[in-house]
Amino acid sequence: MFEVFSHIALQHYWWIIVSLLGAILVFLMFVQGGQTLIYTIGKTNDERTLLINLLGRKWEFTFTTLVTFGGAFFASFPLFYSTSFGGAYWVWIVILFAFIIQAVSYEYRSKAGNFLGKRTYETFLWINGLVAPLLIGTAVATFFSGSQFSVNFMNITRLTGDKMPIISEWTGPAHGLEAALSLYNLSLGLAVVFLSRVLALLYFMNRIKHAEMMERIKKQLLINAVPFVVFFLTFVIWTLLSAGFAVNPQTGEVFMEPYKYLHNIIQMPVVAVLFVIGVALVLIGIIRPITCFEKCSTKGIWGAGIGTVLTVLALFMLAGFNNTAYYPSTSDLQSSLTIQNSSSSLYTLTVMSYVSLLVPFVIAYIWVAWRSIDNKKIDMEELKNETHVY
Repeated sequence: MFEVFSHIALQHYWWIIVSLLGAILVFLMFVQGGQTLIYTIGKTNDERTLLINLLGRKWEFTFTTLVTFGGAFFASFPLFYSTSFGGAYWVWIVILFAFIIQAVSYEYRSKAGNFLGKRTYETFLWINGLVAPLLIGTAVATFFSGSQFSVNFMNITRLTGDKMPIISEWTGPAHGLEAALSLYNLSLGLAVVFLSRVLALLYFMNRIKHAEMMERIKKQLLINAVPFVVFFLTFVIWTLLSAGFAVNPQTGEVFMEPYKYLHNIIQMPVVAVLFVIGVALVLIGIIRPITCFEKCSTKGIWGAGIGTVLTVLALFMLAGFNNTAYYPSTSDLQSSLTIQNSSSSLYTLTVMSYVSLLVPFVIAYIWVAWRSIDNKKIDMEELKNETHVY
């Protein structure tokens, strides 16, 4: 079936799959957002335990999606994987460490003999909740702003000298952490941080049965929604008005094009529709609980969640489609990565495309597991009867 597709068609197909995984990952980071709200929403030990147990049922979904996202990138666009993960290793090490302490915290917070105390592991969860969304959002922003690296395929023939024969070399001294010093990159990083907190609050509204906590949740929703909108609009407006990294389809030459990403969204109406619908769903999911005065809808997480996936999916498409370099190099413009020059071979993409047919079944399994876990709202009484407490 996939044998009839051209190499460029499969490259676009796999960019969509990678983009979808990245979009789902951003949505699932509501777990991280919830971890930064443990002390804001939970005022007693029992309330904090309730929140952590609610999030503890979902944290593995986020981590598994992150690993799948990285694996899909490695298999379909290996040059990006070797360039980013091999060059910007400090930022990925920090992200990995943040997820390690998250896993440890959920497993050992309520274990007998926990000599570090619950507060230590709650602090670890807070660190993960802040660092992971901030750095992942900052890393995604470099798809539009560029990174400091060079690519030279002739390096593979270098068998003598002090340096290893590697294709990609990182030219920045901080190996990825320098991205966090850019206000442009930070605007998306902070937008993801506050989005994760907003999604967490909407999730809490949907799953918690506790009147006092619900009042705090509703108050925090507005407090976190405002900075999210500000930082997100800053990033979007800055991106659309900036020059972008365009690619000559005939020669493969990369050059700077004024308003490139604005041109992309105009020339790709499907992507524009996805973006507008996604943003609208997120805003509706936020505004409805804030503006209600009596019985409020608790299903905002689903509209905002779908909106998040659509919006992030559209941003990835803006970065990679329409003759655009999705991982630009600011050190050497012609080293910039495109979906054409960084992808796997035709044979590899064809074989992997058959494997991708399993994705709907995986999504269906996640949905069934999600629904079985969240079959009813959680309250203090259910927590007391819980056999496994995080």
